[in-house]
Amino acid sequence: MNYLHYLEKEIHSVIAATVDDNGLPVTCAIDIMDSDEKGLYFLTAKGKGFYHRLKRNEYVALTGMHAGDTLSRAAVSVRGKVQEIGKTPLLRLFEKNPYMNEIYPSEESRQALTVFHLYEGSGEWFDLSKKPIERASFTIGSKQEEKQGYEITQKCNGCRTCQTVCPQDCIDFSIVPAVIRQGNCLHCGNCFHVCPQKAVIRRG
Repeated sequence: MNYLHYLEKEIHSVIAATVDDNGLPVTCAIDIMDSDEKGLYFLTAKGKGFYHRLKRNEYVALTGMHAGDTLSRAAVSVRGKVQEIGKTPLLRLFEKNPYMNEIYPSEESRQALTVFHLYEGSGEWFDLSKKPIERASFTIGSKQEEKQGYEITQKCNGCRTCQTVCPQDCIDFSIVPAVIRQGNCLHCGNCFHVCPQKAVIRRG
């Protein structure tokens, strides 16, 4: 699945997080204007605090959720490095997102706008509408994937204690050591806390 395309087309509006001068988190709502194999594209005005935080830290984290009730939603989260690429892509972005003409109706009103490119980072897909839940990780650019969640080691003796507390029943006991199906795991940590053999380790 093309997660970046889904984020642009199906979700579009996301909450973006940056940090202020004191290292404290600040969030704002932005729209993902475009995506391709090189990353995500969004715009902002140079007078906004968001612009100055992006320039200072060159990093952003964002999350968007598809509309619907909690148990029918899919979410995409991305975090990574950004760079300002200026006004050149503006015409393309306005053509792809014609509602922007209502917000910035003239060339003069668009003078402060500039485009940012999220070109390197990592992300996660999380779908609560599936039974069991579905999750997947992905990377953007040259970012290497970092394993997250929990893993069962050779200390496992197949006692199945972890199975009693797994909310998604996503542990495969057909072999020993047992294997957590990472694509269905909530990363809740229950298995880690109850394993009598201390066979479960946290990744990342």
